[in-house]
Amino acid sequence: MLTVEHLSGGYQHLQILKDVSFKVNDGEVVGLIGLNGAGKSTTIKHILGLLPATSGTIKIDEVSLKSDLQAYRQQIAFVPETPILYPELTLREHLEMTIMAYQLDSDATWSVAEKLLKLFRLDQMLDWFPTHFSKGMQQKVMIVNAFMTSANLLVIDEPFTGLDPLAVHNLLDLIATKKAAGKSVLMTTHILATAKAQADRFILLNQGTIRASGTVTELATEFNVAPNQLDDIYLQMAKENGDV
Repeated sequence: MLTVEHLSGGYQHLQILKDVSFKVNDGEVVGLIGLNGAGKSTTIKHILGLLPATSGTIKIDEVSLKSDLQAYRQQIAFVPETPILYPELTLREHLEMTIMAYQLDSDATWSVAEKLLKLFRLDQMLDWFPTHFSKGMQQKVMIVNAFMTSANLLVIDEPFTGLDPLAVHNLLDLIATKKAAGKSVLMTTHILATAKAQADRFILLNQGTIRASGTVTELATEFNVAPNQLDDIYLQMAKENGDV
């Protein structure tokens, strides 16, 4: 379970987040949404330990960055919006590096990885270098790296960008599988129509604070939009901020 309590922070002297608190329970998928600049990426960077918090605490199953840095980070698997791959490493070597970083059983993890590689049609590309992959293929590599681990928390940032419809379908199935296994999933996305298929509830950030949270039905009611027109929430937010 991810627990964020009274988190404030940002970049050096620029405070972005102001007293943000939320939880992602075991076996729950939570969508972190908001307009550009709302604080989604900053929140993720704090959760990953890439930014120091001004105040507040972040814990995964009661383990915090301060109490045990290595144990904390080994509980997180991250799929970034922009793939981060090493140009000098093959796909096989990227997977081997992940196995070493998480101290996973090699044989058991490769068994999982091989199924994921086949699912995303990467099984014949193990000796390819990242320069030979399209943006969508690179994203699939990041997905395989994250989902082959046993991490208790998956943080997925704009996961549908660059993916073909089949890959989106497969990713949603994988998220459902992790959820059924009791893992916690935090997912940022602007594509609410797709995300609502798996998200149990949403947290809406606005200008560094939590503007609203709840299920699809609860958000639709609060913002007076139809449940099948969730993107209208962004328009309502822009109006509240005086942007339109």
